Amino acid sequence: MNRTATPALRPFLPADTPVLAAIFAAAIEELTGDDYSETQQEAWAATADDEDAFGKKLASELTLIATLQSAPVGFASLKGKDQIDMLYVHPGAAGQGVASMLLDALERLAGSRGANSITVDASDNAQSFFARRGYVAKQRNSVTVNGEWLANTTMQKTLSNGGHKP
Repeated sequence: MNRTATPALRPFLPADTPVLAAIFAAAIEELTGDDYSETQQEAWAATADDEDAFGKKLASELTLIATLQSAPVGFASLKGKDQIDMLYVHPGAAGQGVASMLLDALERLAGSRGANSITVDASDNAQSFFARRGYVAKQRNSVTVNGEWLANTTMQKTLSNGGHKP
């Protein structure tokens, strides 16, 4: 991918579902191996196998898509006014500011919806990213996904000025 390209954001469209399911699976398979077993990764990635259900979930939340040269490379969704449900970036676009751009946008949206803070259940591999962005670990969780136990950490960030940066 062209490293000089600047990511852009746009709203989710139902037609995006197959490519977002592929980004979701690729991110899990290629970026979480240090923290989760192969069996855990397969169970987690399989949650997008039912594209119809995956698309309905994305459509039911405020989902933004990050693009590089018009091609989707990542996505994030806000559940309710203050919970980050998903934030995934394709491994080929990792390290290019895509996740930061998506997170900034969700924080602004949460603030505009009246949230004073925002929470995320961060996977072990994403914890340091959220910590660098001012999120504080609140509790460890174990969740069952397709018969496999996966650990994550609920993290929270207080939004200043209603989520808007000064």
